[in-house]
Amino acid sequence: QVQLVESGGGLVQAGGSLRLSCAASGGTFSSYGMGWFQQAPGKEREFVAVISKSGGITYYRDSVKGRFTISRDNALNTVILQMNSLKPEDTAVYYCAAGSSTFIDHTNWRRYDYWGQGTQVTVSS
Repeated sequence: QVQLVESGGGLVQAGGSLRLSCAASGGTFSSYGMGWFQQAPGKEREFVAVISKSGGITYYRDSVKGRFTISRDNALNTVILQMNSLKPEDTAVYYCAAGSSTFIDHTNWRRYDYWGQGTQVTVSS
């Protein structure tokens, strides 16, 4: 069983930055592609970014390209989402997810096997 714990969310003004972290335990971290998803109140969970098992390939939702960067450190069992130039529409709970077959359909949250509890990101103005 894999456990995922997100941290780093908070309240920030539009144009600011946040760095989200996801710490993994209980499994072989390098065996999983890692994704970030967001969910706003009353909305379905939506894809944000994904990174391959070795960290060599990344994909992003169009609306965050050039602003967000996903990375991973397999030695520390962590995945990072660096969020710059934040906009009010980025406001959501952000979830970290692990998937063994991530790139079959990396935008579909149902393809991932393990999830963290989420961390709230709120962007004002």
